[in-house]
Amino acid sequence: MAEPLTHQEERALRHALARANEQGWGIAIGLFLGLGLLLATVVLVVKGGPHPGPHLSLLAVYFPGYRVTWSGACIGFVYAFVVGYGIGRTVSTIYNRVLQT
Repeated sequence: MAEPLTHQEERALRHALARANEQGWGIAIGLFLGLGLLLATVVLVVKGGPHPGPHLSLLAVYFPGYRVTWSGACIGFVYAFVVGYGIGRTVSTIYNRVLQT
């Protein structure tokens, strides 16, 4: 039989398991935002019309080169992924720092 963990060992184990993986969170949130923008753009391009997605096209203010087109969907994916990666990484870093105290 294995020996039960001491209080200090159990606390260290809980602390190690509770830490958030910063790179994992960054990639997950980045993919979520990137694929969301890609999907929204593709739906509007397929839907068509004289001016597809007038509201979504306003993202060009923040994402230079983005347009509601097929190539714009790829450009938007990259921008949204980078922004999402930064958000996920920042949130998990703050979470880990708060957890240490």
